[in-house]
Amino acid sequence: MSGQAATVAELIDDATARIASTLGLQRREARLEARVLIGHTLGVDHAWLIAHDRDQPTPAQRDAIASLTVRRAAGEPVAYLLGKREFFGLNFAVTPAVLIPRPETELLVQLALERIPTDQDRSVLDLGTGSGAVALALAVHRPLARILAVDRSPTALEVARDNATSLGLRNLEFLLSDWYTGLGVKNFDIIVANPPYIATGDAHLEHGDLRFEPREALQSEDGGLADIRRIVAGAPAHLRPGGWLLLEHGFDQGNACQRTMREQGYTQISTRMDLAGHGRVTLGCAGYTPLCDDFQP
Repeated sequence: MSGQAATVAELIDDATARIASTLGLQRREARLEARVLIGHTLGVDHAWLIAHDRDQPTPAQRDAIASLTVRRAAGEPVAYLLGKREFFGLNFAVTPAVLIPRPETELLVQLALERIPTDQDRSVLDLGTGSGAVALALAVHRPLARILAVDRSPTALEVARDNATSLGLRNLEFLLSDWYTGLGVKNFDIIVANPPYIATGDAHLEHGDLRFEPREALQSEDGGLADIRRIVAGAPAHLRPGGWLLLEHGFDQGNACQRTMREQGYTQISTRMDLAGHGRVTLGCAGYTPLCDDFQP
């Protein structure tokens, strides 16, 4: 293809072919990615690309498209190339300092929302907030809730703060802390967490988007359960009577999470399935209290 007079349609075809061949994607998926990258570069939407497929972008625009195509063909995630990702109906800025929000994590948000009344004040702790996707989605949908978002990475907290500012949110705060270490005696009605749960050295870490995401936010010792066990063990000291802990985990870790919660005295323990039918979130009420039994999930 001659780059000097390339049309929008030709640029899409070229990017599609490159992405499909190097990443092993089906052409339809590769074409969708090509359209997203080119639309982002040109600052236009999907409809514009169709209506203006014979237009010829400027040399600078063609160079920018070529650069993004090369980076995507090398495996760099689309979310990092665009600098944003949609989650729970909201747009979040993302950088290589944070995990890319994924659809399965929306289950964690939905289950937490079910336990936060719309007309009452509740305090919520989000452990390992990353981009802030979970905490900010809760803050948007439960404006009366008071949310504390915690992360041990200063860079991740900066991304989360920027996202909160973009959304104009005022009902949450941020704290630099390694899980509970910086909390002091603070306690909460609900604790949510999407901790690292991939086993250290797992082969999946060398494939796909995971290669580019922060390793410390992905992997954990003890077969991926070390951080989950720390969170489960520490939560009762920071949960009010009847408070709930909700944990996202790997598709095959539900039984282990339930066992860990039972050993720590949680009640009303269950594991909920994601849209793919995999156990994705395990939750429990800290200690026996009538407030646990009163809740109807």
